[in-house]
Amino acid sequence: MKIIIGGAGAVGTHLAQLLSKEKQDIVLMDEKIERLQHLSSAFDLMVMNASPTSIKAQKNAGVADADMFIGVTPDESTNMTCCMIASNLGCKKTVARIDNYEYLDPQISEFFRHLGVNSLVYPELLAAREIANTLQTSWIRQWWEVGSGDLVMIGVKLRKNAQILNTPLKDLGGAELPYHIVAIKRDDETIIPNGNDMILDQDVVYFMANKKDLSKIQEVCGKEAYPEIKNVLIVGGDRIAIRTVDLLDPSIHVTIIEQDEKRCERINELLAKKGNKVLVVKGDGRNFASLEDINVSKYQAFVALTGSAEVNILACLAAHKEGIVKTVAKVEKNEYMKMAEDLDIGTIINKKNIAAGSIYQKLLAADVTNMKSLELANADVAELTVGPNAKITRKPVKDLGLPKGVTIGGMVRDGVGMLVQGNTVLQEGDHVVIFCLSNMINKLEKFF
Repeated sequence: MKIIIGGAGAVGTHLAQLLSKEKQDIVLMDEKIERLQHLSSAFDLMVMNASPTSIKAQKNAGVADADMFIGVTPDESTNMTCCMIASNLGCKKTVARIDNYEYLDPQISEFFRHLGVNSLVYPELLAAREIANTLQTSWIRQWWEVGSGDLVMIGVKLRKNAQILNTPLKDLGGAELPYHIVAIKRDDETIIPNGNDMILDQDVVYFMANKKDLSKIQEVCGKEAYPEIKNVLIVGGDRIAIRTVDLLDPSIHVTIIEQDEKRCERINELLAKKGNKVLVVKGDGRNFASLEDINVSKYQAFVALTGSAEVNILACLAAHKEGIVKTVAKVEKNEYMKMAEDLDIGTIINKKNIAAGSIYQKLLAADVTNMKSLELANADVAELTVGPNAKITRKPVKDLGLPKGVTIGGMVRDGVGMLVQGNTVLQEGDHVVIFCLSNMINKLEKFF
């Protein structure tokens, strides 16, 4: 597959590196030579120092024979323009990164499709969805819904009081368990477990289960004392904060702390138009003692969304000291993500990597209806639809010979979410949840 990426910023570079590992034919274009230096020697891709909106440059890059053009520069208009050019020059499919929420309206999206922009990716909305999902419960770090939402994948950090520590998984209950343990993140290692593996203190464990059984997982994880989230404190009034408020249940009360007075006024205007009841406070969210208008002890969740990864990490540490149990930090610098995880600050959001994962989903040949890249676990979870006469329907799951590092967590059949056992035989039309190590999804296409 030939893929041309316009823009060597964080999203473009991350996506190019991801795809180069799969031996795809990648061309990465950018006007700034310093963004391209060392990339061609370190990864299996071609770089081009040129504007992605240049017709001549796109022709030289071979856009007429390209399977996809991806516009991910920091400028929305540039992305839309270069996708339109690529489409008219013969590129089969285009994707543009945007920052205008109204473009996602179905009628407007259809208008852009006629102009040659096939798909739109809005990183701030993707990040807001991640945050809104993880704020549904205080004891869950990551949350991913399948199908109608009855079947979920959750990530939970386990402590010494968990009931399921230091016991081989095969001795926990087998097929009668109301959940599947699909992966274990231990330090820098991701384990797709078998029956002999055990969960240890400080592991992040990924469970697949029906929503109705989450209370049972909460019990065996020793998380019964975690409170229900009713009040959320957000530091930083950016677009992610606005979209998060839109997505949260209206019963959850939100306070936004923003240092810039004009931005505070703008947030109030935007949210008032939508009918959201949100308290906006001008102040420095890192210093709770200086904020006289809020009672920190009433909040069950804290979200740090400033433009500084360092500030967000420190703010979450401060929130923990104040007794807030659920913390979420936006960390855009990849080199800080491991440090943030080691500091145990809670859920980590990187909108650029989330956007790259969303675009990666669009590149897969199999019918992937939903995909989530678990950056800190070096793993992916995807919902794939079983096609007619698919190889995966010919034998029970345990006899399929799936690649090492892959497990099937659950499926949705006729609208009903259910766990998958070794003797389960999949059928055409099933929506199957696959959990696998990074860069392995494409190896499963032949099964579906």
